[in-house]
Amino acid sequence: MTVTRCLGVDPGLKGAVALWDSEMDFLVVQDMPSVKTGKNSVISEGLLADMIRRLDPQQAWVELVHAMPKQGVVSTFNFGLGFGLVRGVITALGVPLHLVHSRVWKGAYGLRRDKRDSRVIAARLFPSFAREFSRVKDDGKAEAALIALYGAERQG
Repeated sequence: MTVTRCLGVDPGLKGAVALWDSEMDFLVVQDMPSVKTGKNSVISEGLLADMIRRLDPQQAWVELVHAMPKQGVVSTFNFGLGFGLVRGVITALGVPLHLVHSRVWKGAYGLRRDKRDSRVIAARLFPSFAREFSRVKDDGKAEAALIALYGAERQG
């Protein structure tokens, strides 16, 4: 089976979900769906499931994340919780799931840590959708789109 509809996910609360359809040369990019709970926001598993169901991907590629040095205990817990939630939703929907370390997918595009560079590369690789990556806060969208492209190029 040739995979043409590949989902890429930057799993953080400020991350995003992108679907690259290589056959139709079409990209859909959306911020990670979240809801407010008291003073904080959390990823909404229901909204995420609805979003992925509508996008109807043939496979999903999610950045494999880990705790960062000097990151607080609460933020580390919440980040891990969000990562697990993303994996659980994708798996529950029956979408084949692939995890890819940031070193690997970023290396494929000559990227390092600067998220601005992700926006520049995404705009260059998806010129018809460059407006999706125009704001500083669109780095999650850019990274999700690049993860989707990376996955589509490898075809799971």
